[in-house]
Amino acid sequence: MSCDSGQVLSKRVVPTLPERGPQAVLDDLLELARSLLSEARRIDALVGGIGIGVPETVDPEGNVTSSQTLAWQNIPVQSICSKLAPAIVESDVRAAALGEALFGAGREYSTFAYVTVGTGISSCLVLDGRPFPGARGNALVLASAPLSTTCNGCGGRMDDVLEEFASGPALVQRYNQVASGQVSKAEDVLEAAAGGNRVADRVVESAAAALGNSVGFLVNVLDPEAVIVGGGLGVAGGSYWKQFVESTRQHVWAKETRELPICRAQLGADSGLVGAAAAAIRKANREAA
Repeated sequence: MSCDSGQVLSKRVVPTLPERGPQAVLDDLLELARSLLSEARRIDALVGGIGIGVPETVDPEGNVTSSQTLAWQNIPVQSICSKLAPAIVESDVRAAALGEALFGAGREYSTFAYVTVGTGISSCLVLDGRPFPGARGNALVLASAPLSTTCNGCGGRMDDVLEEFASGPALVQRYNQVASGQVSKAEDVLEAAAGGNRVADRVVESAAAALGNSVGFLVNVLDPEAVIVGGGLGVAGGSYWKQFVESTRQHVWAKETRELPICRAQLGADSGLVGAAAAAIRKANREAA
């Protein structure tokens, strides 16, 4: 990535396949890093560092502290990668938020909330161009904790989890539970909804409304200048986006805040990799100062 413009100079994509185990994924990461370092030498590009974004919580020292998707909790990934070049491990949502802050939709705002919606749902507050990690690196869990309550009608306990209702895999699961056809991707559900499929439309609109409920609550707590939304579902348009924006505004309490800008991420799928690279360059510059 060019540190001046955020332009991606070279890009390789390999599947994570975490079910193979943590070491196999780490081996792929190291091989990919070596390949990109060779490419940088070939095009005579200066390497400032290696940025690694992971779909887990990461503490301020770069240690992976959760294992929801990738079991790197007890592996010193940052130290291992630093043998190739100066490296930093960051949560994927903070990496993407930094990318948007420096080179995307967040450039004109000093304070914004970044929300990513895809396989999972996470958030990050950005203050003056810096993603806020919290005291332990855990200020990103928007949709993984249950909303526990008791139903007034039946008295049953409800432990609804937003990620199990409104994420990409949740759309697929909920649609397949009631539809005659079987789909494998959230994009298929969105396409079916756009084509007039009533089951898909109900799944998509209810997911978007639930997401807006949580993002509205986030806005009430943080009062950002804007909300920027990324991830595969986050940049989807159509009824999903329309319902999400309407629901968010309905759940914002303060009238002065209700019409805040709600924008799609400008870097699209590259937000995370651009932000991870920028984080590595920032770290290298701090250590060189």
